[in-house]
Amino acid sequence: MQDNIHALFKNHGIFIKVDKDSKIFLEGERAEALFYIESGAIQISQETESGKELTMRICGPNSIVGEGTLFCQLTYNSMTAKVLEPSTLYVLSQKSMEHLLTEQPLMMVEYLKWLQIENYKHQSRLRDLILNGKKGALFSTLIRLTNTYGKPLDDGAIVINFPLTNLEIANLCGTSREMINRMLNDLKKHHILTFDKGYITIHNLKFLKDEIACENCPLQICRID
Repeated sequence: MQDNIHALFKNHGIFIKVDKDSKIFLEGERAEALFYIESGAIQISQETESGKELTMRICGPNSIVGEGTLFCQLTYNSMTAKVLEPSTLYVLSQKSMEHLLTEQPLMMVEYLKWLQIENYKHQSRLRDLILNGKKGALFSTLIRLTNTYGKPLDDGAIVINFPLTNLEIANLCGTSREMINRMLNDLKKHHILTFDKGYITIHNLKFLKDEIACENCPLQICRID
């Protein structure tokens, strides 16, 4: 499916390069296009009424952003897309995407299958954030980051091969940076993980899973992108 969707964007979209910290679209801005990530990383976030930022996804290569406005009356973006590292994208207008999918029923089915998986991912993450408290929110986020960006090491540990500040982790967990600082330091003290220059290495993934009674969802669901 990814190859088919990639081909759709590549054949009909516009290729662009975007710099770190630039915004692809803003919350409240008119929604007019979808974006396929060829390389790089894009953060999808929403701001609460109090001004706090909640990060919903960190999307890497082969992800689509802006898909929520397709075939519906929602004409404004409900979230903001920020570039975390220099990225390359294919841009396809919403009207063009709707037309192409309508003309190709089999592609429409594949797109709907992909969208359903995305919905499962979001539901699973929101469930963990709501039901497991602040500690559970951090632990489930670390598990998802490991599944998405994890690189196994020879000693059995897994390094999350994507640098994150404590504030960025806090935004993923819907809590404060101070709370995340305390919990990460406690996990480090008990040799569950270590961190260096933004990179976290998980030494005891089983502990994190046991603490939140992890259901071992399929890896395509238990992700952060």
